[in-house]
Amino acid sequence: MAEASARHILVDDEAFCEDLKTKIAGGEDFAELAKAHSSCPSGKSGGDLGTFGPGQMVKEFDTVVFSAPVNEVQGPVKTQFGYHLLEVTNRTD
Repeated sequence: MAEASARHILVDDEAFCEDLKTKIAGGEDFAELAKAHSSCPSGKSGGDLGTFGPGQMVKEFDTVVFSAPVNEVQGPVKTQFGYHLLEVTNRTD
């Protein structure tokens, strides 16, 4: 069964989400930005969501996690919770 490990940053505003993505692309640390800005409790641990299987996250999130390249920041991904930047850190098919 497929499994993935991922981390994310959750914010309320799409433009701010884009700004954070630009900062990461410019070399800023994903985990530090998650700690500073993510509204998800996982932000305290750098946005780390651990390992999970298909169907354990909301659909929009799940779709990206199980299709996007590993170690490449994706987003903004809009869900009912807000806007996410997410990075798949590991995946097995």
